[in-house]
Amino acid sequence: MSYTLYDPFESFTFDTKHCFLTGEPLKEDDGMWPVFPEWIMERYGLYDQQLKMFDDVIKNYGAIRVPVSAAAMEKLKDVDEKVRESFSKGFEAFGKLDQLTLFQWIGAWFYGVIFNEIQTAVRQATLTGEPMNFSQSLIHKFRNLNYMLQSLVKPMEFEHYNPFRIIVRELDVEKDDFMYRDEVSTLVFSLKMNNIGLIACLQDNGTNAKYHSEILEKTENKKLHPIQFEELTARFYYSAYLFSRLPDYTYLETPKGIFVEAMPLDDFSGKPMFDKWTAKTYSQVLENFWKPWAINMFEIRKNPEKPISFLLNESGDLVESNKVVCPDEE
Repeated sequence: MSYTLYDPFESFTFDTKHCFLTGEPLKEDDGMWPVFPEWIMERYGLYDQQLKMFDDVIKNYGAIRVPVSAAAMEKLKDVDEKVRESFSKGFEAFGKLDQLTLFQWIGAWFYGVIFNEIQTAVRQATLTGEPMNFSQSLIHKFRNLNYMLQSLVKPMEFEHYNPFRIIVRELDVEKDDFMYRDEVSTLVFSLKMNNIGLIACLQDNGTNAKYHSEILEKTENKKLHPIQFEELTARFYYSAYLFSRLPDYTYLETPKGIFVEAMPLDDFSGKPMFDKWTAKTYSQVLENFWKPWAINMFEIRKNPEKPISFLLNESGDLVESNKVVCPDEE
């Protein structure tokens, strides 16, 4: 008997009666898993804070949950506890977490949000009698994310290289702040907790990290000022938008486990892997990420072809975090 993958997108099973990871009907001892980790919500007082969901539906962070079987919940708890314990020990311990653990932790979080979004869409479509309007490319990405997340409950091996890449950087901070972002269409996720900054590209085969290899090399093992981390994050969100491929994967289901292999990203039309980077659009992304410092477009584009940078100086070298002067610090 082979291990098989569960596909909720086949019949759009996004209810509260089946496990979101395995599709098993829930039993009495099963329950609901909080999408936002309990220890994070408690630490940063997020339970009653609000998040805008699909079609402007507002939910409290604490109310965003997914149905999960008792067996799957144990696996989720194990991963969450591993991450929580590493976080409690500081950046050095957190930075040693392996990529698969981080992917499973982030993936459950991200897919949990997506699950709730789709659940809302299904409910509204049922009420109105109108068909759901999901693009096939999004369903393709969500299905692959769901498949890979099943590595939590089934033996799974990613052949040759991981479909995901998680970047972790230490932040030079005085306050214990929290910031969460995600971009559903590109499957990019970012997080700031205390002195830890995290950027995750969940389905690009590491291509965006290669695209930014030079800046990643310069920031490796370096502390970043929060405004520098936001700039690094903005670069990833923008390049993910420019990424012109739709990654695909083959899944071999065997009695020993599931083997996942990424298909080549080659495009026989000769189209570049990334669309053209434009300073104007990138500046608009930067302005959004730099809102805490109220840096407007005029300041960012003093030189229209070279937006200002707090990461790199005029020579292209990394600016030390303790030498960064933000507008609110002048």
